[in-house]
Amino acid sequence: MQFRNFKHALLSLTIIGVLGAAAASSAVERPSDRAERNQKKGSEKQEVLYPDATREEPKTKGAAKVQAKLQKLVGAYNKDDFAATRTQADELLANPAANDYDKAVAAQLASQAAYNLDDTPATIAYLKQAVQLNALDNNNHYQLMYMLAQVQLQEDQYTEGLATLDRYLTETKSKKPEDLALKGQGLYQAERYAEAIPALKQAIETSPEPKDNWQQLLMASYAETGQSGDAIQMAEKIAAKAPTDKKAQMNLATVYLQADKFDQAAAVLEKLRAAGLMTDEKDYRQLYTTYANMDGKEKEVIAVINDGMQKGILKPDQQTYLALAQSYYYSDQIPPAIEAWNKAAPLSKDGETYLNLAKVLWQEDRIPEAKQAAKSALEKGIKKPEEAKKIIALP
Repeated sequence: MQFRNFKHALLSLTIIGVLGAAAASSAVERPSDRAERNQKKGSEKQEVLYPDATREEPKTKGAAKVQAKLQKLVGAYNKDDFAATRTQADELLANPAANDYDKAVAAQLASQAAYNLDDTPATIAYLKQAVQLNALDNNNHYQLMYMLAQVQLQEDQYTEGLATLDRYLTETKSKKPEDLALKGQGLYQAERYAEAIPALKQAIETSPEPKDNWQQLLMASYAETGQSGDAIQMAEKIAAKAPTDKKAQMNLATVYLQADKFDQAAAVLEKLRAAGLMTDEKDYRQLYTTYANMDGKEKEVIAVINDGMQKGILKPDQQTYLALAQSYYYSDQIPPAIEAWNKAAPLSKDGETYLNLAKVLWQEDRIPEAKQAAKSALEKGIKKPEEAKKIIALP
């Protein structure tokens, strides 16, 4: 019997971005992609996807009494009628005339219908049932098992998902890079970073074109296990191959920062700024906060912030003005520091910035302005109101 196996795409797991970056694209190949390539409708011979599998394929075929119902079920699925697919599949699963093969096919189609209906618990239940019936050919049986592992991991069922995946890898003897990458991803998500490293390394080393996502995960695993040297070495290698790839360069900067190598991180980020590749606000914030964590780099902080605001990339918000004010102040540029504090204070959620402004104005003997700032601090609320009152009481 031919039908569109896994026709509707399983939502692939989203890989965790390296070192706190945004989530990256899918780490693994979808079962639906494999099936569409290898089970074309009407084909006479299917490619053997698991030639080394230890499982002996069942010889059971469908029971004659339910073939009409099974064909009707396949028709409903092929018409994208997922509600009808589930209803008919449940009926077939409960039919005493149906054998294990019929029920396995029903559970298989029901799992796809449930997934497309966003019913994840039912998807898992149907997938488990199809696998437990152990009646389908190896191609379908193991693709269902693989899909089950994916969905379990997607639902943060790490123990179950990794157990399912380990069974899949053991029985199929698969060494496919994407399968190993999924294991590495699952282990990473389960915070079993040390175990994730060998799986990810093997996936990368055995793939002719390892995906960036796998490399990012491996770097993150190195970082999580305190192997900053390995993380840096890998990030440098990737960045060297792609000098104009913003993601690769940002990853390198992030790895440097995690290792407290602020000079190297700043150098990488400055190259991006010089090349005009800093197009997001977070890029500028990353650079000026990097300088802010270094001694004697106040002028660099000021230059980056002013550049970002002039280009309209960096928002003139409280955080930006506050960093600008502090950098001006600690580089003995008091007038522009006061100007920046005056802009930051109204944007602050409380009166603490106004209080700091009042203190600086007091130090500069600008008493009337200091008193007004202190009053504003009290109005917005501060932890130590007595400090503001002391300034207000000045003669």
